[in-house]
Amino acid sequence: MRESVQAEVMMSFLVSEELAFRIPVELRYETVDPYAVRLTFHLPGDAPVTWVFGRELLVEGVLDAAGDGDVRVCPVGQTATREVHITLQVGSEQALFRAGKAPLLAFLDRTDRLVPLGSERAHADLDSHLDDALNRILAEEQSAG
Repeated sequence: MRESVQAEVMMSFLVSEELAFRIPVELRYETVDPYAVRLTFHLPGDAPVTWVFGRELLVEGVLDAAGDGDVRVCPVGQTATREVHITLQVGSEQALFRAGKAPLLAFLDRTDRLVPLGSERAHADLDSHLDDALNRILAEEQSAG
């Protein structure tokens, strides 16, 4: 059975130290992919962009700096208890978001009630995900050549 948790969180998109604007960002968690969180944002004039990363990364990053790849999450501010930075990076391009810690914790609490941390394996259909990934790779190879 496909169940999900969704939340719309207002985040600041930080263009530079001097310029930021607030945008709604959708967070989504689904039992069919119990290890992942989806973050979707829509900048004016652009198509919606969705990033998928580990729920555990978001859990860790709300409390302490986490991530060393394309997605990094860390608490910020003098108290480090009110806000969280989420950095999304592709090559040299980077998008930086600042969000309140409370809405992220509320979202994570709801995901934990749906699938408690550590019990993801019982909900994961790894064979189905592997089949989907292999089918996408084969389709890409066939279309490329």
